[in-house]
Amino acid sequence: MVAGTGHEKLPDNTENPLDAISNDEIDGTAAPFYSSEKSGASPPKTRNAFTALMSRSPIGSSEPKAAALGATRGSFDSRNGLGAYLADPASFPPSIVIYHTPKFVVINDRYPKSSVHLLILPRDPSKFSLHPYEAFDDPVFRAEVLAELAKVTTLVAKELRRRYGRLSALDRVREEAMEVDPPPDELPSGRDWEREVISGLHAHPSMNHLHIHVLSVDRVSNCLKHRKHYNSFATPFLVPVEDLPLEEGDPRLHPGREGYLRRDLVCWRCRRNFGNGFKGLKEHLLQEFEEWKRE
Repeated sequence: MVAGTGHEKLPDNTENPLDAISNDEIDGTAAPFYSSEKSGASPPKTRNAFTALMSRSPIGSSEPKAAALGATRGSFDSRNGLGAYLADPASFPPSIVIYHTPKFVVINDRYPKSSVHLLILPRDPSKFSLHPYEAFDDPVFRAEVLAELAKVTTLVAKELRRRYGRLSALDRVREEAMEVDPPPDELPSGRDWEREVISGLHAHPSMNHLHIHVLSVDRVSNCLKHRKHYNSFATPFLVPVEDLPLEEGDPRLHPGREGYLRRDLVCWRCRRNFGNGFKGLKEHLLQEFEEWKRE
């Protein structure tokens, strides 16, 4: 708990006006807990181009074991749902767990708020149950997370290029130059897809385990359903890791007082203000999405 900021952890079934996701989403994050050791069952092996691009060989022997994390099915209910991925990431298919190392697990967000939306889960037991404002007081831990964040940002950028590069004017110029025989000595750089990636932590996390969001800037998803979904990624409610630890007096220490989730809905790209009109914003975001892909 961060004293005086309203960041106290609530019982799993308690609603909080600062939650950026609904209770159904909180409950739904409690993933099926696959365990080949206990059941002999294997998780599905579904793969697609994204998981093939982003997967790495899991590292097993030096990773925390499920038992060491107190792993039982019941312990990962509701707000503790992310704990299942920390306890036994190898038991999940690559469509869910992108990769894992002894220090981090990277997963697809189960309720993505953009066309690409990943979560980085630190595995350090001394940190993963802390509020971000406490965890990132540790400069060594902060540096480790920033290094992992850079890797994941690059992975998301590669996926954006795979999905949308053929539509992008900047990438098309590069592709056309590569097809010239002989190719020019210096190729056009193409689109910098890493600039199309945002990341950070919510000032009030809805889930108990520490997690960092890494997502494409578009905010186009069927799971983006209401104002707090959008504003949790379009206002200072999303705090970049680079900004942590926050200085005393930073308004982001008090997200409830600042009313970030209640703010007017403002398009991330053109800055048009939709007030309370979420339906209008959603329709507008689809239009912006098509233009954005073609830049």
